[in-house]
Amino acid sequence: MNALLIAGTDTDAGKTVVTTALAAYWQAYCLPHRLGILKPLQTGVGDRDLYSRLFPALNQSPEEINPIHFEAPLAPPIAAEREGRRIHLELAWQQFEALTQQRDFVLVESLGGLGSPVTHETTVADLAWDWRIPVVLVVPVRLGAIAQAVANVALARQSRVHLKGIILNCVQPCSEQELADWAPTRLIQSLTQKPILGCIQHLADPTDLEQLSRVASNLDLERCLPIDNSLYSIAE
Repeated sequence: MNALLIAGTDTDAGKTVVTTALAAYWQAYCLPHRLGILKPLQTGVGDRDLYSRLFPALNQSPEEINPIHFEAPLAPPIAAEREGRRIHLELAWQQFEALTQQRDFVLVESLGGLGSPVTHETTVADLAWDWRIPVVLVVPVRLGAIAQAVANVALARQSRVHLKGIILNCVQPCSEQELADWAPTRLIQSLTQKPILGCIQHLADPTDLEQLSRVASNLDLERCLPIDNSLYSIAE
């Protein structure tokens, strides 16, 4: 599968930062191979406009990046009911299929956490399984991070999701001691049996593409992107 789903433990975990960092790295080092970005569902103002602005070379309209959009910043089933609409997941699937056929790699950003509802019957974890997309889980570094990681990995396992690993994201500035106390790598890996693929320190400007590319270079890119010397060269 030439795609990766960036999921989180909950809202504001840092999925957009991770998606933007990986896209910035691709733009810096992986051209001319083509990248696509997909946000299947979005509620409220958010990422589709950001991606259109930061990555015009994608040649994707906001509607192509985000085929299903609701105005109210609520869970999709509730937002859809408020607008008197149905959630037509086939629209998102069709766009996903088109992108995977047209692009060398597709970054898919989920909404909310793995347990967030997509419809009244399905969650983000169900979507990952249905679409057969490998997943990385973004865990925000704060008090409670260990429990969030354990619970979401358990949900991924229950839903038969191919979870490649965990990325820690500092949602606020934190010291090395706070990082060690709130999100201890060895303990999280021991409890979840999943690798930590890296940690993103708090970014003062999460739209600085040069900085985002450097951040991505510190992640375990072999698990996040199709690293292959025959495909493209990685910067030294």
